Amino acid sequence: MSKKLYYKNPYIQTFSARVIKQEQDYVVLSETAFYPTGGGQPHDTGTLNGIPVVDVEIIDGEIRHFLAEPLQVNTEKVEGSIDWDRRFDHMQQHAGQHILSAAFESLFGFQTISFHLGKESATIDLDTSIVTEEQLNEAEKLANQIILENWPIDTKWVTLEELKQYKLRKATTLTEDIRLVIIPDFDYNACGGTHPEKTGQVRLVKILRTEKQKSHIRVEFICGERVLAHLHRKQQVLLNLINTLNAPEEKLPDAAKTLLDNGKAFEKQINELKDTLIHHEAKELLSKAETSIITATFHNRTIQALQKLARTVVTSSPETTCLFVSENEHKLQIVAAKGNLVEQNMKELVANVLPYLNGKGGGNEKMAQGGGDNIISSEQLIEKALFYIR
Repeated sequence: MSKKLYYKNPYIQTFSARVIKQEQDYVVLSETAFYPTGGGQPHDTGTLNGIPVVDVEIIDGEIRHFLAEPLQVNTEKVEGSIDWDRRFDHMQQHAGQHILSAAFESLFGFQTISFHLGKESATIDLDTSIVTEEQLNEAEKLANQIILENWPIDTKWVTLEELKQYKLRKATTLTEDIRLVIIPDFDYNACGGTHPEKTGQVRLVKILRTEKQKSHIRVEFICGERVLAHLHRKQQVLLNLINTLNAPEEKLPDAAKTLLDNGKAFEKQINELKDTLIHHEAKELLSKAETSIITATFHNRTIQALQKLARTVVTSSPETTCLFVSENEHKLQIVAAKGNLVEQNMKELVANVLPYLNGKGGGNEKMAQGGGDNIISSEQLIEKALFYIR
């Protein structure tokens, strides 16, 4: 396998290497500073001879660098450049995970059973079904104390026999090429990821939230520069809320509650007015009706509004049938409803007229609805429906 420069020096940002294998979409190098995906940590990105490296994976014992476009044919040497911001971010998050996981275990005996490093945040799954707010605060406080005290983060390659000398936080299944990441007297862990030299470079750990995952608790957190970015976003949201609600920061919850309460009151009032309007509209339709079949065309009415109006009409007049059509942009929608004294099946009626619209719909015997393309006029659609009633 290629020489792993990211283990020799995780701070390396540029390097030179020989091409030992060149395929259409990837290359294998004699040595590389590009970290491949593994152990919960995503791969590095950067360039080889100026061509973007979009993925790095270990496949069949090779560290394969997948490129946005192929290198020139028969390229013998490459100059590599690591996206340092991404690499150092991963180093901060991964080391922060070690520290936070060790804090949960040392304080409460909660073991970390999995780790995921995402683009915006990272998560650990704790082998427990309950974590209290106080425990979260204590673990976060201890983790940040370890960071503040700037403890060393050492790495060491050991044999299976030498491994017995160390009390690992999590047992490893490796039997050879065992790499330990050690924060002396605090955390010993078999790990293949990249980490800074001191805990202080993690800068800060902040727990964001937790969620139940079957019998485990998932803890979402951020470290380092991500904390500053997160704080900046929260501050912008906070300032916008202060300006929008015209209230100081400490009064924002009360201002938001008042706004929501007022909104609910207004919504209730609007719904009551709509109901009143629908009853007046239904009454007017019935007063103008010359037969027991009431037809009407509307513009930009929703199916729900037509249903409510039709239901109001047939409830007031059980011998009545309603055929309501709404023209909405390039669509036609139809609602058919009947009173209790009418025998016609509304679902069958609508099913018979929808093919004229290339439409779809549904409903039941008493009320059905549907819609489709306005390839015929609303008047023609009503005529089709009347034909099936007659």
